[in-house]
Amino acid sequence: MKNKCHVFKVQSKVQPKTKTQAAHAIPKLYSLDPEQKDQLIEVIEKLLADKTTLVAGSVVMAFEEVCPERIDLIHKNYRKLCNLLIDVEEWGQVVIINMLTRYARTQFLNPNINESLLEEGSGGDRTFYGSEEDEDEDEEDKEKKAEAQAIAKRKPYVMDPDHRLLLRNTKPLLQSRNAAVVMAVAQLYFHLAPKAEVGVIAKALVRLLRSHSEVQFVVLQNVATMTIKRRGMFEPYLKSFYIRSTDPTQIKVLKLEVLTNLANETNISTILREFQTYIKSMDKDFVAATIQAIGRCATNIGEVRDTCLNGLVQLLSNRDELVVAESVVVIKKLLQMQPEKHSDIIKHMAKLTDNIQVPMARASILWLIGEYCEHVPKIAPDVLRKMAKSFTNEEDIVKLQIINLAAKLYLTNSKQTKLLTQYVLNLAKYDQNYDIRDRARFIRQLIVPTEKSGALSKYAKKLFLALKPAPILESPFKDRDHFQLGSLSHLLNAKAGGYQELPDWPEAAPDPSVRNVEVPEWTKCSSREKRKEKKVEKPFYSDSEGESGPTESADSESDSASSSESGSGSEESGSGSESEESEEGSESEEEEEEDEDEKDKKKKKKELKKPARESESEQSSEEERKQTRKIKQRKSDTESESEDEADSESESSQSESEDSESEVEVKKKKKAAEAKPPSKPVKKESKKEKKEMSLLDLDDFEPAPSPQVTPVNTFLSNSLVTDLEGLSLSDAVLSPATIAPSSALKSYELLHRITGEGLSVEYCFSRQPFSPDANMVAVQMQFTNSATSETKNLHIEDVKLQSGMRVKEFPEIELLPAGETATAVMGIDFCDSTQAANFQLCTHTKKFFVTIQPPVGELMRPVFLTENEFKKEQGQLMGMNEITEKLTLDEKCRNEHAIVQRVTTAANLSRVPCGSDKECRFAGRTVNSSSLVLVTVATKEEGAAQLTVNCEKMVIGTMLVKDILLALTQ
Repeated sequence: MKNKCHVFKVQSKVQPKTKTQAAHAIPKLYSLDPEQKDQLIEVIEKLLADKTTLVAGSVVMAFEEVCPERIDLIHKNYRKLCNLLIDVEEWGQVVIINMLTRYARTQFLNPNINESLLEEGSGGDRTFYGSEEDEDEDEEDKEKKAEAQAIAKRKPYVMDPDHRLLLRNTKPLLQSRNAAVVMAVAQLYFHLAPKAEVGVIAKALVRLLRSHSEVQFVVLQNVATMTIKRRGMFEPYLKSFYIRSTDPTQIKVLKLEVLTNLANETNISTILREFQTYIKSMDKDFVAATIQAIGRCATNIGEVRDTCLNGLVQLLSNRDELVVAESVVVIKKLLQMQPEKHSDIIKHMAKLTDNIQVPMARASILWLIGEYCEHVPKIAPDVLRKMAKSFTNEEDIVKLQIINLAAKLYLTNSKQTKLLTQYVLNLAKYDQNYDIRDRARFIRQLIVPTEKSGALSKYAKKLFLALKPAPILESPFKDRDHFQLGSLSHLLNAKAGGYQELPDWPEAAPDPSVRNVEVPEWTKCSSREKRKEKKVEKPFYSDSEGESGPTESADSESDSASSSESGSGSEESGSGSESEESEEGSESEEEEEEDEDEKDKKKKKKELKKPARESESEQSSEEERKQTRKIKQRKSDTESESEDEADSESESSQSESEDSESEVEVKKKKKAAEAKPPSKPVKKESKKEKKEMSLLDLDDFEPAPSPQVTPVNTFLSNSLVTDLEGLSLSDAVLSPATIAPSSALKSYELLHRITGEGLSVEYCFSRQPFSPDANMVAVQMQFTNSATSETKNLHIEDVKLQSGMRVKEFPEIELLPAGETATAVMGIDFCDSTQAANFQLCTHTKKFFVTIQPPVGELMRPVFLTENEFKKEQGQLMGMNEITEKLTLDEKCRNEHAIVQRVTTAANLSRVPCGSDKECRFAGRTVNSSSLVLVTVATKEEGAAQLTVNCEKMVIGTMLVKDILLALTQ
């Protein structure tokens, strides 16, 4: 009792250290005497009102232990805690951030409310075993979808200023030296921030992977959960998750999980190459996990399924039995998707029953043979004969599959297997395991018709040989996000003692006025508050950092846009926290700040004079322009670089934040720049911000910026371009308008004249280098105005691209008269994938949604190789990088000329010299990554041929094989 009384006395004392000790004593007193809870809550309430940083962390910890449900105690102190957070000690920061995460989930609306409603309205996948009720539920699902879309349109989301205050004040803590603080901020952003802003935590979490293995383990557990829903923010840091030989096994498995979650059509070839290396490891558990990861990649990405299957079949000849066994289990799951195409693999696996001794692998082979016994009618009975001999020595899981195999063969091929089935069932009848005895008794009554057999025996074949759904290989971290990230419960994937559930978002926003604090009148109009309003808040990250990843944009914009919203909240809380501080030395501070204000005003005046001088220079005479033209041309190179950097930043921000004001301004500037004649160089002053060094600014974490080259036609005169057209230069950089497709190129319809109300658009891939950016594919578009009226202002808007893709728009066509035709060239960086580029084609009155999807053959450029170079490169692209197919050539395509013509039509490749008359070789490189593509067509007698494609990118190789096969056989 003395301790208890001491606590009540201490809370009124001034010393912060004493208050901290009192706060530490509260949880201990509560555990000794829970009946004193009400009195302890009073103490907690008074300590929460304290404004010193030393007390804040300890009292919030006491609050979490004694009364976490009393969120009403936090309302008045919320803004103060947010503002004090940066100065609290590290472990206090962790406690406060975790508490504020749960508080925010009860007091603010979901910032992604519109997107989540639309996702729910779209409906999930139907289950395999449907019921009659599912049909009745279809109408309800449609109604819910319509309601969700209506709500999303009716109620635009506006972030609460206090919500923004919390996000802004926790963001600097991503640079903390304490891994627990960084992890706490990361989970807060994941659970509370809008999707466009969550990407800022990726760089901080990747930095923690350089820490100790214990820290890596916790971080990777959380990253693995994040990558399931927010895969895009970690894609730029893919190489940071590559596995080192010195990593412990548990770290290797977690990194493998993250790599598998990040796999998509663009990076799958790189990831599979890594997996090939991992299979050679001496760590057997890690090798088994790698084989399972390959199976998951094959399931999720259909383009590489055959490649992965062939690679796993090659592993069946591995010396290590564990590798073979794990490969058999994964192959079994993959074969269930397309069993009729892979009867050869099933036959190959049947031969392995003599060598493989791992029970799970033997059982998987027997299940495959039994399930698809109709595809291997000659081999299946022989496998059953061998298994019957060793039945008594097998493991229980294998015995059960032998009985199933016997039953399925009895139903499909009873003539050959009737006696064998009876023999196996008799052996199982006297087995020591009661499960096996019961299974044998049940199957005998089901498949062998007798007088006593029931009605089920008629449906035995349907029961045993029913079509079964292919297994879905999912991540073990799929449903872990319902636990709060960074908690012990999330780590264990089970609710731990003392864990507090993360609340659901409220449907309606609670009253925000509960967080308002009455401010004394003498502090409301202080000069200090006025100076705070004048100061412009500088974003935490510079522009170059904020836009380094595809999902980190809109962060600085949202901060600046919401600063005015959260200003009132920060001012009130700031005045409340500073009301009891001493004001000594305030006069000297005011004098210093007034001097700084005068300096700022002088700088602004100087900056305002510069545009005035520029306007005067534009109105100067032509003679002065001629004199200064030489100087301008010298400066044009440096100006073009700064312009392109500004353009690239504006383009990335446009694609990620559609409703921002900056987007409109950038588009207006862009249109104005394109409308000016090319002979006049555009003046533009770009001030590069000095990049601040921080813990997060690590070179190897920065994604490579997309290269931008300024088109030459903005600096060269038209006459000079026409003069250059006559020269045959190998690497000549010409205007995009000079690219003209040959007559043999295939045209595609982009917009039909009926859909376009008289405007029709066709496009073709010109197979010429796109001069502004060599990594882009040149697309030539032909506009035809079939209407009776003229069309104005043809341009592109609302470009929607997959991550990594880029578009260089064609210059706006100001006027297209009726009956006339115009051409334009645009560049698209497809990132070596056939994913479509979606955008709006706009006129002065209409907008049309259009899509450009490239054939895989247009994603490459020809490259010249000698015969020896071709063979050398081909030798380095073997194994999973080589795809071979046999075919029968079309009757019109059995000579060398026809083969070359069809292959080069299907793909933009060049012919490679070859000494043999029966081989045609072709070579090229992908436009984006310059990955080598080698194609060989070897002809044989009577029109038979063999097609071989060697490519670093396995997805490209697989798709290219299909296109060339189609071209040669039709």
